[in-house]
Amino acid sequence: MAKKRKRSDAPAEAAGAEKPDDSALARPERTLFGFKDPAPDAEPASAGDGAAVAPFRNREKVLITCSRRITYRYRHLMQDVLSLLPHAKKDSKVESKQSKGSALNELVELRSCSSCLFFECRKQKDLYLWMVKSPGGPSVKFLVNAVHTMEELKLTGNHLKGSRPLLTFSTNFDEQPHWKLVKEMITQIFATPKDHRKAKPFHDHVFVFSIVDGHVWFRNYQISVPHNEIDKVDKGGLDKMTLIEVGPRFCLNPIKIFGGSFGGPTWYENPYYISPNQIRALEKRQKAGKYAKKVKAKVRRKMHEMENTLEPDEFAELWKGE
Repeated sequence: MAKKRKRSDAPAEAAGAEKPDDSALARPERTLFGFKDPAPDAEPASAGDGAAVAPFRNREKVLITCSRRITYRYRHLMQDVLSLLPHAKKDSKVESKQSKGSALNELVELRSCSSCLFFECRKQKDLYLWMVKSPGGPSVKFLVNAVHTMEELKLTGNHLKGSRPLLTFSTNFDEQPHWKLVKEMITQIFATPKDHRKAKPFHDHVFVFSIVDGHVWFRNYQISVPHNEIDKVDKGGLDKMTLIEVGPRFCLNPIKIFGGSFGGPTWYENPYYISPNQIRALEKRQKAGKYAKKVKAKVRRKMHEMENTLEPDEFAELWKGE
């Protein structure tokens, strides 16, 4: 018969021992203008401490979609913006109604995105851009003017698709609170995450955002360095670098800033904004005024002729008999 093995207490001791905590580390508290840094007087956490703060990894994803009955030029603009953002996702068109906010919020959640760019076309003439942080907000509504797509510009610039852009802003973004909010939202949406799987680890183009006359103007430039294998450019050689515009171009006129996602309390309203409908109505009234002036001029001419009748010409019937 085989001998019985002696029981050891090793398994019992292993079971009684506490298992290490494999749960995810706590992330820093996120605010509207970034993530809170630890206090300067705080002691650094040890490696074995379970409450150690993990390094932040940018997992920003942007959903880009449009409304139904959008025109071809605005659809091409949306495609250009989609090609510039490798961390963006495209979805089917959404009906532009009052209930579009709830539908888009659900769509953003289903696609695991944190931001949304919604191109809303009305009357097949006007294009509005919603820039939204979902689901908590805020959201900014813009009127898009001066649209020029990549195909119609035919510029000579060209950069690698999927490369990370450099974002530059004009100094007047830091003058007023609502511009600071717009700058932070643009930074979070248009900046490509560092370790994104579709992004290339290169910086070969620049996104330029400038405020002129209360409008945000967008330009995209390629960073061109003329060199060959023999004459290489050293780091910091900015005098040899040039910028070549790639496109697209567009202008954003801010209308309102809301506290929620696609709605909520109004934080800011542009006092200088004029609706395109009002502009078209004013142009029609001006054209109608020109026609009214012509009619009044004809009436005045007839009244003048009736009041100042000409004397009969004595030679009018001189040659009728012949």
